[in-house]
Amino acid sequence: MHKNTSPNRKEILKELIKSLHKGDDPEAVKDKFKKMLEGASSVEIAMAEEELINEGMPREEIHQLCEVHLAVFRESLEREKPIAPKGHPIHILMEEHQIILQFASELKDIVKKLRDASGIDSESLEQLKHITEHFKESESHYVREENVLFPYLEKHGVKQPPAIMWMEHNQIREVKKSLYKLVDEHESLDFKNFTQQLEEVAFSLAELLMNHFPKENSILFPTSLKIFTEEEWKEIRQQFDELGYCRFTPEGARIQSEEIEAPAFEPEVKGKIAFETGALTREELERILDTLPVDITFVDDEDKVRYFNQSEERIFPRTKAVIGRSVQLCHPQKSIHIVNKIVEDFRNGRRDVAAFWIDLMGKFVHIRYFPVKDKDGKYLGTLEVTQNITDIKELKGQKRLLDDESV
Repeated sequence: MHKNTSPNRKEILKELIKSLHKGDDPEAVKDKFKKMLEGASSVEIAMAEEELINEGMPREEIHQLCEVHLAVFRESLEREKPIAPKGHPIHILMEEHQIILQFASELKDIVKKLRDASGIDSESLEQLKHITEHFKESESHYVREENVLFPYLEKHGVKQPPAIMWMEHNQIREVKKSLYKLVDEHESLDFKNFTQQLEEVAFSLAELLMNHFPKENSILFPTSLKIFTEEEWKEIRQQFDELGYCRFTPEGARIQSEEIEAPAFEPEVKGKIAFETGALTREELERILDTLPVDITFVDDEDKVRYFNQSEERIFPRTKAVIGRSVQLCHPQKSIHIVNKIVEDFRNGRRDVAAFWIDLMGKFVHIRYFPVKDKDGKYLGTLEVTQNITDIKELKGQKRLLDDESV
């Protein structure tokens, strides 16, 4: 037995499960379960449940208690007093926690319905697909935490808790992938097998969420509120808006970033060129541009060539002599009318990309043109991007970062 699991608590769990098995009212069991939960962590409950399964208790009966656990946990979340005002990033995340748990509850309701069915009806299938879409949408919730909240915590020296939370996010993602795969392949599976697998996924997902959300609500979020400045919260909210929200994020939380006074970006960084998203030395910037696996050329709003990078394996030759040259003089006479049409369309907002691809001495070359505009939409020029995609075209399947043994 896990050293942190109370023997008495385990026996109470057993009794609760047995009473559910006999057909006792779940509401009555829920009240007993609430009392048992006092002083017990979600991790401890999960460990006790796993121990009972190892001792031979049918997993399906444990799952019945999980439904009660989920109901109790959702009620406790709903009773929680807001720790941040509406529209605040923390308030948004906590509201999303409640909604995601509701989806987990609905998923278990579908499983419960399918237990006694002989096949999946169209209504249940539609509900299942609907919930699956919501879980896909919930990815935005985790992305905002990982790409905005966690980096700010790390800046303040809080590094280990975000790392643990990110690891748990990935565990949740793996279970969600199993759900998506099951729903996509339901027609090829025996109904009984499908239902059993769906129950396992629903149980695992609910348990993971119930173990994960309390850590964020009671530790990570209060810590953030203590150490972040008002200026930082404005920045965080603005970046939340930039990344976007789930379709189910409460509308009341979506105060547009224009309504929040935008923080002033550091105008100058000593020895570096400051951008809205960071700062680089001139050498860093030039080397980055030359390291890109593409050839880029910029033509200004007067149709003059103003810049090209010097990538290691340039496809079309460029020399410094072309700087200041009219772009029309850089193309054969027979294609000038096409160049003029593309530039004019960019200038007038009639298109936002022009793409071509050609075979060039054994290379498959992709050439794209993009209009470059300022924040107000004013045309600044055209960017040409050329790439050898011969090897890219041959890629199949997938190769993940962890698959690269040379790293």
